[in-house]
Amino acid sequence: MSEKRKYERPLLKTIEPSMPSKTGSMTSVSQISEIDGMSLELLAAKEGTPLFVFSEQQIRTNIRNAKRAFSTRYPSVNFAWSYKTNYISSICKVFHEEGSWAEVVSGLEYQKALNNGCDPKKIIFNGPSKTVEDLRQAVMNDSLIHIDNTHELCRLLSVTEELNQQARVAVRINMNVGTYPQWDRFGFNLEDGSAWHTITQVMHEKRLTLTGIHCHIGTFILSADIYKKATMKMVALACRLESEFSFSLQYIDLGGGFASKNTLKGSYVNGAELTPSMDDYAEAITSVLLKTQFPSGQRPMLILETGRALIDDAGYLLTSVLNHKRLANGVSNTVVDAGVNLLFTSFWYNHKVSVVQTSGSFVEETRLTGPLCMNIDVIRERVALPILNPGDLLLIHHVGAYNVTQWMQFIEYRPSVVMIADGKMKVIRRREDYDYVTSLES
Repeated sequence: MSEKRKYERPLLKTIEPSMPSKTGSMTSVSQISEIDGMSLELLAAKEGTPLFVFSEQQIRTNIRNAKRAFSTRYPSVNFAWSYKTNYISSICKVFHEEGSWAEVVSGLEYQKALNNGCDPKKIIFNGPSKTVEDLRQAVMNDSLIHIDNTHELCRLLSVTEELNQQARVAVRINMNVGTYPQWDRFGFNLEDGSAWHTITQVMHEKRLTLTGIHCHIGTFILSADIYKKATMKMVALACRLESEFSFSLQYIDLGGGFASKNTLKGSYVNGAELTPSMDDYAEAITSVLLKTQFPSGQRPMLILETGRALIDDAGYLLTSVLNHKRLANGVSNTVVDAGVNLLFTSFWYNHKVSVVQTSGSFVEETRLTGPLCMNIDVIRERVALPILNPGDLLLIHHVGAYNVTQWMQFIEYRPSVVMIADGKMKVIRRREDYDYVTSLES
């Protein structure tokens, strides 16, 4: 007997002649059945859905490509993994195995970096909210402390006095590089002179050792030339420091902000075509460093805190169709078991969505929504998908950054997170249950 064909509900569409859109009229739906040789249907059967899936192979490929792009252009480069981007320990450890330092912005992240085996001397402590206890632990461990504000500087001086110990510090700087809005909430401004004032103050403090200067010009920066401008300003500051104090910095930290291949909402161009390559970013930054004649003749180490660009395309969200209906305006609406409580970045991006099972040839634009009893629970306002039935699987792409750190336990439990390595699946965070969610209540 031949295998029974899968039933597809009928699709009725009104055909209206019109001009093609700016991106053409052809619609195609991708179908993906496995990640790194692991069947997605098997994963769903074992761990259920929704399910975050990470590819260890892709993570290693990304960091190695980034290191190649910079190290082949500049002699001294180090990457520091941005813990806030994704601080699941198994993922952080992959970056550390590949030689990355740790960049943290809270006591929680600092403790995670220590527990993950990171050398305390290779932990960069950023952020505006360091407590006295955070500073005390960082000073005792000889970690790198990037000073964000004057009050923090005063607290740090008190801590070093109390411990009678030196602290290795950098000054965080914000500047005008032509982006809007200007990222000036963190650090000391370059143009109004507060950055230089703080640097000179640090230079005169006997218990502070200035090791570097740091900036982070924004997020999802789609122009490599913006980094060229930032590098020029940072290099000029380093040269001024050498000229006036005969002091050479150990490093210049240009932060993160490199864009991933995701497509921003409102963009007519697919993110994969719009985003600069790692070589583009590297060329813009290192060309300035190499052309600069530092007074001492010694070029500083370059540190990068790249997060999103190294992890986004290594993460996926596997989800099941729950139901389908027509909205009052006739628009198709498909409900899946993954919502915006898990996919915070759906507010920023039009995430690519693929079908897992073999589907028919009929395609319709549908609104893709989650299971939450909230009207804002929309993953995609409009996406072309085949006719779907309850139980069908969808795969949401490029979700590796900021989702498993910004997710919420809201209405539904948070799901398992798995990593595919060497063709095998490993659970790196278990699914929540009732006991876990209520364990802190009394």
